[in-house]
Amino acid sequence: MRKRWRWVGVFTPDAMLCAGDARIGPFPKRWWALALPDGTLHRGGRAVIRLELEENAGVEVTSTTPDGNRIWTRKQGGIPARARLEAGGREYELDGRAIVDDSEGEHDRRTSWRWCAGVGTADDGAPLAWNLVDGIHDAPAASERRVWRDGEPAEVGPVEFAPDLSGVSGLAFCAWSELTENLNLLVLRSRYRQLFGSFSGELPDGSRVRDGYGVMEEHDALW
Repeated sequence: MRKRWRWVGVFTPDAMLCAGDARIGPFPKRWWALALPDGTLHRGGRAVIRLELEENAGVEVTSTTPDGNRIWTRKQGGIPARARLEAGGREYELDGRAIVDDSEGEHDRRTSWRWCAGVGTADDGAPLAWNLVDGIHDAPAASERRVWRDGEPAEVGPVEFAPDLSGVSGLAFCAWSELTENLNLLVLRSRYRQLFGSFSGELPDGSRVRDGYGVMEEHDALW
């Protein structure tokens, strides 16, 4: 089945919001989650989300899967973003930077990946953003792996994720909270974890991260 999705993550030191809109064949799915530093995680339910994104052309990558299928993605890293969420009688406002993931294609029936995306500041004050992955669009070259420094993207080499998602290569991760889903609809099965939190350490391009915020994710899908 053909798959497509748009995922937006807006990251600040005070709160992080993700919102997704996907379609797997004929099946639609939407979701959202709001993470706070104290471990609070709001998710699902009725909500009104307003997003203002200063989008750009992003980085586009087309790959061939192990089963020979063509898949495409576009990533925008560190773009200015403002978000307002109204849920449960409360209102939250975020003013920060975002990662946008647009993806589409006939992904293999069994697809698994680990992913890390975030924004931050380098030791020298330069704005940073990153998109690191293993398992999808992850060829040694012409991959979707990018580090944006001062808004300029640079491809980086393959990365290694810690089995417990506590880091990736030289980048350490401290989780605030975790969004999980185990879905079994017979024809569709999915095991999904997305952790929100803070980052420190070094990015694959050598940039030292003074402060960083974003997500670590693992997804194993039969779709």
